[in-house]
Amino acid sequence: MFSVHELSQAVRTRRLDVGWSQATLARMSGLSRTTINQVERGTIKDLSISRINTLLTSLGLSLTISPAHPRVRKHEGPSSALELAARTASTSYARCLPADVLAMAVRTGEAPPKYVSHIATLLDEVSLPLLARVVEQVYAESAVPRTTCWSNLRRLARQLMTTRYFWQA
Repeated sequence: MFSVHELSQAVRTRRLDVGWSQATLARMSGLSRTTINQVERGTIKDLSISRINTLLTSLGLSLTISPAHPRVRKHEGPSSALELAARTASTSYARCLPADVLAMAVRTGEAPPKYVSHIATLLDEVSLPLLARVVEQVYAESAVPRTTCWSNLRRLARQLMTTRYFWQA
């Protein structure tokens, strides 16, 4: 479960990381700026699960309810968000986007010419929660601030003329 404090901190942190104002988040989520302000201050009196979900989804976040007794599952598949995102962005291409090239693009905001189409696909099609995990991994591995990573992704999206509404804000 979550507390209002956890929700307010998560929303405010991600909003600032992606470089949005409260007004931009309100427009992207369909909620009022007053509601966004109250959520971030932790003073919201009543907000439905549906509206919380809409707000979190617009930021690439999600509400997770953990089972009382979680089962330990064996990890299968890619070992990192970078590897999964790189593989997802490469689905339609003969050449695979290497995870280290993706990490470099997130750190620097520059896409190597032979991987421009992969990066454009990534920015248009990869889920926002996965992109958020990529930013977290790059931050953890290279200490590049999250805000810089998001800014670099936004710059790439504009340079590559992606169509995802998230990047237009």
